[in-house]
Amino acid sequence: MRRDYFLVIGLALLFFFPFLGGMHLFDWDEAYVAECAREMLLTGEWIRPQIDFQPFFEKPPLFFWVQTLSMKIFGVNEFAARFPNAVCGLVTLLLVYRIGLRLHDRMFAWLWVLAWLGSFLPHFYFRTGIIDPWFNLLIFCGLYGFIEFRWQFLTQQKHASYWQKYRYLIVGGGLLGLAIMTKGLTAYLIVMAVLVLYWARYRFRGRGYFKHLALFSAAAWLVGLIWFALEIVLYGGDFAEKFVLNQLHIFPSIGEAGSFPGYHALVLLLGCFPISVFALPNLWGDRQPEDELLESDTLAACQRSDLVTWLQLLFWTAFVLFVFAPTNAMHYSSLAYFPLTYLGAVTIWRAVRWDVRPKITTWLLPVIGILIGLAVFAIPYLGQHTELLTPFFADNPFMLEALKADLGWTLWHGLPGLILVGATLGGLYFWQKNRPWIAAQILFGGGAIFTKLTMLFVVCNLEGHSQRAAIEFYKSKCGEDCEIKPVGFRSGAHLFYAAKKPGESKGKIYFVAKIGDVEKCRDLLHCRELYRKNGFVFFEQAASEPAR
Repeated sequence: MRRDYFLVIGLALLFFFPFLGGMHLFDWDEAYVAECAREMLLTGEWIRPQIDFQPFFEKPPLFFWVQTLSMKIFGVNEFAARFPNAVCGLVTLLLVYRIGLRLHDRMFAWLWVLAWLGSFLPHFYFRTGIIDPWFNLLIFCGLYGFIEFRWQFLTQQKHASYWQKYRYLIVGGGLLGLAIMTKGLTAYLIVMAVLVLYWARYRFRGRGYFKHLALFSAAAWLVGLIWFALEIVLYGGDFAEKFVLNQLHIFPSIGEAGSFPGYHALVLLLGCFPISVFALPNLWGDRQPEDELLESDTLAACQRSDLVTWLQLLFWTAFVLFVFAPTNAMHYSSLAYFPLTYLGAVTIWRAVRWDVRPKITTWLLPVIGILIGLAVFAIPYLGQHTELLTPFFADNPFMLEALKADLGWTLWHGLPGLILVGATLGGLYFWQKNRPWIAAQILFGGGAIFTKLTMLFVVCNLEGHSQRAAIEFYKSKCGEDCEIKPVGFRSGAHLFYAAKKPGESKGKIYFVAKIGDVEKCRDLLHCRELYRKNGFVFFEQAASEPAR
């Protein structure tokens, strides 16, 4: 088994770490996080996160601490900003292998690892610089600690020591506390919702359940409140009060969501392909075959069935909560990756062991895989013939100009799409031939290669259309005593790439606006236009001339 762990580490090193710094940080989600870490490194202010050297009330500091440490080692750059999440990917693969091996067998452990490695968004997020991968991992570990504690509590001997009895509960609560310190109160609300729903499912029965819930919460808050306590002791309660108020306004009321209700369903179905197709039959109900109960250890079979229930509740809790999130950001539903990958791996494992193959996978697998593959294959052609896209953006001046960027698209950039089509057809062939293990290796292997090459060939070029012109301008001002002000859009990239220093600037003031916003802003009417590029317009104003 030790050889398997080394192989898992090798796969993570191969797919998650190379070329992390090959693309600019995406604005806003990656750039603002990296900027918080950069300012923390520059000022030495480790307790209170800042953006533009002003208090930042939206997030606690734990991930910023990790990213700051990465920047101390690798320098202030894209690689350092994304390195912590690559490490998170490595830890996640090792964790799911260990849990899968304990509850199922070696084959299931590998299926769960491959599901993470070969599904699009779960793989992609370990190559980003956003907070969510560590946030999700800590939530899952905290919840799993409670689950493991309940299993042992109901089966352990009476003479076990206190630590032997409660170690999973205490450690799980502590990890949930770290999740609170990573992204805020949302972590506690999600886990508590799952725990209460599970309790309600069994009509609020269960020996010691309420007591364990209270102890688990106490452990979580004992860790989670460390930062709040330090903040209050050092600076008073003003910052902590504003942070809590901001956290309470995360979720809008129903009907005010930033996307249509099916948005995150599509994100999970298409973005988590191919494992999402295999997870569909297990999103509700218990489809544990009778042969599984007869052929395996009874306790292990019961624990597997129980974990399916827990992760179904986690999936639906995360999905329902984030359906009403106030943005269209895909990472809002990323907590669902843990239950999706597990439930999908269960479907394939049961197909291998007991020849149980849901019919929905046979027709949905080729439909989604071929459509996505052909869509990616078509992107380079559309990049060469942008006139085909202009009718869709007739009311968006910025996109019309951004499409004019000359990025040297070639048909070779569409190679990942052909790889996905080939992997889908190959996996489908062996799935229909009742060889699901080979089908899984082909599908997930192809998915991992597809994701890696798509980021290198396609996403890098798409970044050239969306933001590269602005990033290049910011980088050109690095080291200059100046101030850059984005107009009409939220940004952290201008601070990060221009390496803004604390204190008031005495030099020039630059404004950056999207072409459709120029006429709307009176401040720009009294500035000198420098140039226009790919939908962005750049202005200059002398520091002595006040904006009007």
